[in-house]
Amino acid sequence: QRQVVESGGDSVQAGGSLRLTCSAPQFDFAFANYCMGWFLQAPRNEREGVASISFLGGTIFYADSVKDRYTITRDNELRTVYLQIDNMKPEDTAKYYCAASNGPLTSGWEDGADFKYWGQGTQVTVSS
Repeated sequence: QRQVVESGGDSVQAGGSLRLTCSAPQFDFAFANYCMGWFLQAPRNEREGVASISFLGGTIFYADSVKDRYTITRDNELRTVYLQIDNMKPEDTAKYYCAASNGPLTSGWEDGADFKYWGQGTQVTVSS
C-alpha cells in the first residue's frame, strides 16, 4: 500500500530554518506520476495548503503567506519531496502533512481535496 511519511519536524527558534522531508518509497517508479503537496494545520485552525509541486517539478505553487520563506523541491529518483522553511516565525508552528495526488495540480489545490495519499504529519514548533 502506498504511503507517504514525513520527517524533519523539530522545535526551533524564530529566525531559524528547517527542512522537512516526505518519503514515498512504495510509490516506486510511479512517484513521478504524482503531484505532491505540503499542508499545515495549526491548533484550532483548518488545514491549509502551503506548497505544491507538479510531476516533474516544472510547476510550483505557494500560499501567498509563505512564498517568500518556503521552498518545495522533489527528487523523483529518491521518491522524496522536501519543504525548506527559512526565517521561521512562531506562526509557522503547526503539524505539517505531505500528500500525493495522481492528477494535475488545480487552482483549488490548497484545500487538499485532490490529494489521495496523506502522511501522519510532523510537528514543527517555533519559539520566539
